[in-house]
Amino acid sequence: MGFQLGVYSFGNTPLSDDEGLGPTSQAIRDVLEAITLAEQVGLDFFGVGEHHRQIMPISSPSSVINAAAAVTTRIGLGSAVTVLATDDPVRVYQQHATAAALAPGRIEITAGRGSGTDSFPLYGYPLEDRDSLYAAKLDLLLAVNAAEQVTWDGPHRAQPLRDVLVVPRADPPMKIWLGSGGSPESSARAGSLGLPIAYGVLNGTADHWTRIAGTYREAGYRAGHDPATLEVSVAGHGFVSADGRAAKENFYWYESSVLRTVGRPVPDRAYFDNNYAPGGMTMVGDPGEIADRIIALQHVLGHNRQILQMDLGGIPQREVLRSIELLGTEVAPKVRAELE
Repeated sequence: MGFQLGVYSFGNTPLSDDEGLGPTSQAIRDVLEAITLAEQVGLDFFGVGEHHRQIMPISSPSSVINAAAAVTTRIGLGSAVTVLATDDPVRVYQQHATAAALAPGRIEITAGRGSGTDSFPLYGYPLEDRDSLYAAKLDLLLAVNAAEQVTWDGPHRAQPLRDVLVVPRADPPMKIWLGSGGSPESSARAGSLGLPIAYGVLNGTADHWTRIAGTYREAGYRAGHDPATLEVSVAGHGFVSADGRAAKENFYWYESSVLRTVGRPVPDRAYFDNNYAPGGMTMVGDPGEIADRIIALQHVLGHNRQILQMDLGGIPQREVLRSIELLGTEVAPKVRAELE
């Protein structure tokens, strides 16, 4: 796997004229438009993540992935995160395998425990079982991906599977990433299983995330996995504009508004400025600046993929599309020339 650059989204409900929230249905259509543009400008991957909030309304990533699989021909597609702890692994596999039939070799799954808790009461799962739910369901998902006849027994399932046929099949088998917010435990789990790991990175420093990835790689090494198979993806907020200073001012407004909307404390402006500066983990600026920062991060962290969430807080779709265009046409060529 060479270095890949792309975009991800949880959906971005547009603002109404009075700066309330518009229709969530428009957010879904906007994501599909963004995916088709990302392919046109040569980006490598587009991830669709699961959330259950009005401001980020993609509750079924596989539905959007299937739609995108039907209208694209080259770009890699997958869940930026599927909250596996509150889903059925067999259905998760089947839904993504359906997309893989339309886009062979282009579909992936990122299976996460769930940093948010919205899906637990929604689907009737006790939050205190989050860890054991995730461990069991990840084990079953890996088993289903490995063989079409599945025998499996474990907790949180009404009855065991005994030589059950699971179709359709993805050919070749799908890559399954372990999604992580950066805990040492999830890093060690991914490494011991030999799974690629996808980090959701919203703050911190390159040095911090290099240490976290080191835990992953060390666990993989101790478990006997080939280091070449221990891949790391970094997903974080980002935005590209011809005017880097204006990009930071604009993105700050929308990024901070997300926190207010979901009822979280909003840090002071210095927090955002540090995140937007070299050494921070939010990639906001002009194309040259963003290319240089991605290259510098890769030299330290050694990751294989960088994807940016550009559409949040109701930022207008036309601005998101322009950012995707610049990422593909100006940032990506410079990054590839340096890293490949």
